[in-house]
Amino acid sequence: MKIKVLIVDDEKDFVETLAERLKLRDFSVATVFSGAGAIEIVEKIDFDVIILDVLMPEITGIETLRKIKTIKPLVPVIMLTGEATVENAIEGMKLGAFDFLMKPADTERLAEKIVQAYAIKQEHAERIREAEINNIIKTRGW
Repeated sequence: MKIKVLIVDDEKDFVETLAERLKLRDFSVATVFSGAGAIEIVEKIDFDVIILDVLMPEITGIETLRKIKTIKPLVPVIMLTGEATVENAIEGMKLGAFDFLMKPADTERLAEKIVQAYAIKQEHAERIREAEINNIIKTRGW
């Protein structure tokens, strides 16, 4: 099964190039060009990992991250930025960003981060399933 990745960035050429590079590495990739577009698609589709630009017009990456985490709290989000600031990094990490990478990100490094983020998401999902099963067993007295 391919890892489903959503790329969110307002720079169309960058997004298309990155999407092609990730597809060549056997990821399933969807793209949107705004924070609002990201929020809309995340409400409808489950992604394994989201790659999100920090600086976007209208809705910033940080605000988009905040909304994504309320919709799908377990989805890992890798933030990309061309202008890293300590404040953005701290705020993003507080909101649950998996990692921050500088643009242009090395594709191999980004692919490794995607796989790491996916593995952690799978571990969390498994722990939640186990807790739910244990809760059912307890409540039914088995």
